[in-house]
Amino acid sequence: MIIWGFSLWQWLAMIQHELLLFAGVFFLIGALDDFAIDLSWLWLKLTGRARTPELNRVALQHRELDGPAAVFIPAWQESEVIGDTIEHILTSWPHRYMRLYIGCYRNDPATIEAAMGGAKGDDRLRIVVHDEEGPTTKADCLNRLYEALRSDERRGHFRFACVVFHDAEDMVDPAALGLLSATVEDGADFVQIPVEPIVQADSRFCGSHYCEEFAESHGKAMVVRDALGAGLPGAGVGCAVSRQALGWLDKRSAIPEQPFASDSLTEDYELGLSVAAAGGKCRFVRARGAQDGRLIATRAYFPSTLSAVTRQKTRWIHGIALQGWDRVGWAGGWVESWMRARDRRGPITAFVLLVGYVLILLAGIGWGLSGLGLAPQIILSPLLKTLLIANLVFFLWRAAWRFAFTASIYGIGEGIWAVVRIPVANVISIIAGRRAVFAYARSLLGRGVEWDKTSHTLHPTTAGRPRARAL
Repeated sequence: MIIWGFSLWQWLAMIQHELLLFAGVFFLIGALDDFAIDLSWLWLKLTGRARTPELNRVALQHRELDGPAAVFIPAWQESEVIGDTIEHILTSWPHRYMRLYIGCYRNDPATIEAAMGGAKGDDRLRIVVHDEEGPTTKADCLNRLYEALRSDERRGHFRFACVVFHDAEDMVDPAALGLLSATVEDGADFVQIPVEPIVQADSRFCGSHYCEEFAESHGKAMVVRDALGAGLPGAGVGCAVSRQALGWLDKRSAIPEQPFASDSLTEDYELGLSVAAAGGKCRFVRARGAQDGRLIATRAYFPSTLSAVTRQKTRWIHGIALQGWDRVGWAGGWVESWMRARDRRGPITAFVLLVGYVLILLAGIGWGLSGLGLAPQIILSPLLKTLLIANLVFFLWRAAWRFAFTASIYGIGEGIWAVVRIPVANVISIIAGRRAVFAYARSLLGRGVEWDKTSHTLHPTTAGRPRARAL
């Protein structure tokens, strides 16, 4: 029995050693990748190229647009929030030559009714009802909106200057449309402004973990991508495309008048990269209001339950990391390849994180058995010790950056929460990564793409306001 037990321990020690080596190497590669972005951002900051300018919010909100602007919002089963979104957009953006297109489906009368109610008679709203039963895909709904825009241009003998994209639950910034329009007029073909998730006191771990992710991504990584001249992935909200660039995508499309790939899960991510591939200029614009110091950004409540969060992250990983290999490829120089490799490391990261947590379990078992005198201590090789120390240092470095960027937007308290939430974010990544791989495998077997959308029940403008009850 003792011999069998010792043999089992030897197997356990060997497995732990190999997993430590595997995880240590891949964690270090990922850490060095992030470290390169950190150093790039620091250089940009020191040289003044990562400066966040302060702009006059009121002047931007009321400035004349440099040409007619269209706003696209695809909506499927969004009756809870679409009315508030429409009302807020039409109030925040008073520009006469802005037209709001809401894409609905004929089998979703509740969303159509809510959209009509949110307009309050404003003739700048156009509700476009899809002639197919919903849901199709978000990209397909956007194609229907593009068809409506083209029809309006032909009838009105004019041409829009740019198209702005938003989701049904967004709270737009009053200064955003003026900023996007001015940047397009300045020569940009694709523009993205920051996204700022709203802290959710009743979902500290799931719903609020998006805060630190976007704080770092839109405070550092996108700034570096913009400075390096790489193609910018669209967030699907708070972004604009010049009308000329949208025409390029239409011409490059396999189906006429369908610039958005209806079989894509992440058409928003592909949008900026497609514009760059067509020769367009991409810009990430990060600015603050001079009056209040707040970012000019799109704000929204993100999913707040583990199920909803993992579904959304699954769609992102599936579309960006796995579908992206087929759809977007590796076009461009070394900078573009580097950035696309960063975008697509989700499944590998999830697997390495899983290995890391298995190692924690094995280490706990090993320490327990060793403490009871039932097994010898595991002796780590100098290489493993070096790997573990290096990864620990980079983990502390990563946590410090996460704290700093989150605290800069949400305050010190939320910065601390960002560090506390790291294990939760890792578990979410593991679950979503596994699901994405299986979903991709099913798609390879012929399963069609579906609009696996997130449900929304609360709009930021109505937070804290009691809802009317049905009698």
